[in-house]
Amino acid sequence: PESPPPPYSRLSPNDEQKPLDLSDSTLSYTETEATNSPNVTPGDFSDASTSPDAMKRSHWCNVAYWEHRTRVGRLYTVYEQSVSIFYDLPQGNGFCLGQLNLENRSETVRRTRSKIGYGILLSKEPDGVWAYNRSEHPIFVNSPTLDIPNCRTLIVRKVMPGYSIKVFDYEKSCLLQHTAELDYADGPYDPNSVRISFAKGWGPCYSRQFITSCPCWLEILLSNNR
Repeated sequence: PESPPPPYSRLSPNDEQKPLDLSDSTLSYTETEATNSPNVTPGDFSDASTSPDAMKRSHWCNVAYWEHRTRVGRLYTVYEQSVSIFYDLPQGNGFCLGQLNLENRSETVRRTRSKIGYGILLSKEPDGVWAYNRSEHPIFVNSPTLDIPNCRTLIVRKVMPGYSIKVFDYEKSCLLQHTAELDYADGPYDPNSVRISFAKGWGPCYSRQFITSCPCWLEILLSNNR
């Protein structure tokens, strides 16, 4: 289809999930493929320091795409309030994972890549960052604000097709960074990082204990408090 389908076809199953606002801003995919900067033509800004458009150029996250332990392609910088991350859409704008080349991909990675499809929509909203699953397969999410404070058990949330989840809560993040004792954390810990795996889960409930065992996954590096 020339345009993406409506984001929500069913009601959210619990309080953590909700439909996104169906306003034009939510569905405006203005990030372009294979670039780390927005499309800007000469003459767009009469005064780069005071123009309202110039203020919007501040990015709110970077997205890294991984296949197992290998990062594929460069960091994708997001400037707009929402961005589509997908495998291959002829009419789609956003982060096109299908264009990222890597030699000697395993069959497992190839099969999982074929399941990404319409992928996800990331949306920055006043209460946090939401991810909507637009693919035909589940996605799996972990972030500091979804984990239980001071609990060593990794929390990985499964999000079915057609549903969304708040992957990062700004208010909760501020509280965690001021009150949480991170001495218990094993290895590097980034309080502003969200990890999303396509089709394959990981953690205590799955055979894959670490996200680096997942064939295709995203690392969302938020600029919040950085």
